[in-house]
Amino acid sequence: MSLADVTYLPETPAYDPEIESINEEAFGPGRFTRAAYKIREGGPHERDLSFVAVSGTTVVASVRMTRIMAGSGKALLLGPLAVRPAFKNLGIGRKLVAMALEAAVKAGATCVVLVGDEPYYGPLGFKRIPRGQISMPRPVDLDRLLAHEIEPGAVARLTGMVHHADQVGHDADRVGAIEPA
Repeated sequence: MSLADVTYLPETPAYDPEIESINEEAFGPGRFTRAAYKIREGGPHERDLSFVAVSGTTVVASVRMTRIMAGSGKALLLGPLAVRPAFKNLGIGRKLVAMALEAAVKAGATCVVLVGDEPYYGPLGFKRIPRGQISMPRPVDLDRLLAHEIEPGAVARLTGMVHHADQVGHDADRVGAIEPA
């Protein structure tokens, strides 16, 4: 396998079964109990900001983005990001994150939040969210709450409980409408 054989594409519904398989392989059945999963249960993810990596006809990695709100702040929740074991440590995950961040900027998002490891995501522009500033609907290691700030001050507007944007009465808000509070 060569990285030249990997193609990066926007996510479509046709990829859903393979994406589910990748997430099951990467995170196991425990993924349904995680805080970020609980938020994602609140509504759909943004397909136009979500991407897959394909080798031949097989999806080998994916990343998704979901609209969230906390306090007066709006953001995107990145994840899950999952790469099949045979394709790990090749830069595929980092490329997918970079694509998702670029799409977020183009969509007018002010910041992107995730639950993840700072050593991996830090070089991609993510920093810890100050402890206690936001909370998740299920337990989470607060040192793993990270944000990539696109607009200065956007992370500071995220306060309190994080919810899927559809769960706080903003069904009409689409990602293109994400703007400063």
